[in-house]
Amino acid sequence: MQIKLLAVGKTDQASIQQLVEEYVKRLGFYVKFDLEILPDIKNSKSLSESVQKEKEGEMILKKVQISDELILLDEIGKQFSSVEFSQLLQKKMNSGLRQLIFVIGGPYGFSNAVYQRANGMLSLSKMTFSHQMVRIFFIEQLYRAYTILRNEPYHHQ
Repeated sequence: MQIKLLAVGKTDQASIQQLVEEYVKRLGFYVKFDLEILPDIKNSKSLSESVQKEKEGEMILKKVQISDELILLDEIGKQFSSVEFSQLLQKKMNSGLRQLIFVIGGPYGFSNAVYQRANGMLSLSKMTFSHQMVRIFFIEQLYRAYTILRNEPYHHQ
């Protein structure tokens, strides 16, 4: 199974980008992982919130194939412990799924079309995080999940 993370907008903080790169590298030992950054919408300040969500939604949906499973990182999504998340990934791998796509949307969330296409939603916390921080939190949790599945000492219980 391949895992892809789609994220809207570039990271402008070098320290966050370094951490993202470190965990992407670590993940490469466990799973085929791809982080794809979708460009910010041009002239977004002159666009309404709904138009921005629609334009971002179009970009997101162009990256998704019919056979892909799409999980949105969304504040109203289901919350998992690290162990539960690793079990979810194991079930997806066991199902024969070829590509699992997680998406971090823009500042206003997702368009209705993206919500309709989604196979599920995942919340990292009830707290609000910047979209840049969510990237590192999520990628670290993916890494943690794979170390749990391999019974490696990274995760302590």
